[in-house]
Amino acid sequence: MTDTILLAAILIPCLIIAIVFHEVAHGYSALLLGDTTAHDQRRLSLNPIRHVDPVGTLLVPGMLALAGAPVFGWAKPVPVRQDRLDNPRYGMMAVAAAGPATNFVLAALGAIALGLSMPDGAQLLAGDGSMPMLTGPDGVNHYLSTGLFFFILINVFLGVFNLLPIPPFDGSHIVEGLLPPALARSYRQLRPYGMLLFFGLIAMTWFAPQLGVLENTIGPPINWTLDKYLGLASAVADQ
Repeated sequence: MTDTILLAAILIPCLIIAIVFHEVAHGYSALLLGDTTAHDQRRLSLNPIRHVDPVGTLLVPGMLALAGAPVFGWAKPVPVRQDRLDNPRYGMMAVAAAGPATNFVLAALGAIALGLSMPDGAQLLAGDGSMPMLTGPDGVNHYLSTGLFFFILINVFLGVFNLLPIPPFDGSHIVEGLLPPALARSYRQLRPYGMLLFFGLIAMTWFAPQLGVLENTIGPPINWTLDKYLGLASAVADQ
């Protein structure tokens, strides 16, 4: 029970920071491109209370963590009106990309902090998506390194997961903007079914973890990206 509480104390703040910055990035990019909706509704705030969804930010991630499954979640979406953007087609692509891009920037900052926090003579051993260990002359393993690792992992997961071309994820808006108008209209009609697929993925993760649906689909790109960030942490530590 103590380990579970400790894990939750580490994961929840990391997840909230990653999600809140993701959503605010959407709102700020929309504001810069002509849509003031998020600003008008006071959603351009880092106050998590304005963004937290009880189910998506707390309940779902908590249940996934207890089940030992990949942890992810969502917040209340920042409102964006595509028709108010200066260039609705490409503006929406930029707004959608801003969220995952922010997560990748946060992951880079976390990797730099992880490298700076490593004690002299320590080495970061990882590469398969598992929890890295700090090893060195004293066998040091700090809670700080654990928190920073999960901060990197959560941001990488959110960044990659949101780039999936499944409506209403950010990747679907990017794909829609790249498609010719006729194909974009047909693709947009799939949006009502996107959430069914999303909840189907969650259900399979909970009730059929042995299938490894997420691990076998987005697992490889997540592990590859995570490995690059851990490499950055090691490079910083070696300086």
